[in-house]
Amino acid sequence: MSDSTICACSAGPTLIFACSGAADVGAVADQAARQLTRDGKGKMFCLAGIGGRVPGIMKTTEAAARVLAIDGCPLNCVKSCLEQAGFKSFAHLQLADLGMEKGKSPASEDRIVRAAAAGASLLAGQTLRRDDPTANAAPMSKCCG
Repeated sequence: MSDSTICACSAGPTLIFACSGAADVGAVADQAARQLTRDGKGKMFCLAGIGGRVPGIMKTTEAAARVLAIDGCPLNCVKSCLEQAGFKSFAHLQLADLGMEKGKSPASEDRIVRAAAAGASLLAGQTLRRDDPTANAAPMSKCCG
């Protein structure tokens, strides 16, 4: 069976990549991604694995039905990392768009809830990535056994 065969038994995962930088907004992004995972909206995944081109992490990301990138500040490290790894189709949340400014936005419960809600909204509106050539579903032989 070809590696490009799309498994029909289930959709790929919804993955969430977040800034976990040293700034306060990095902490907000990280905690929002963890909240989204706890809420069952997706699974927080390893951005360092994308940067390091770890094969298993790359394959899982390629098979994802939806991807959300949460950046804490306008440097957009998460977005850049995904793009440099070849991923083009993903939702992007920039916390500055929610009025959170680096160095002036401590990781409060209110900010985390607002960021998580914005991320959930983006995921809900994102179409499945099946038409994206960088989003190859897992081969049937590995998926359906």
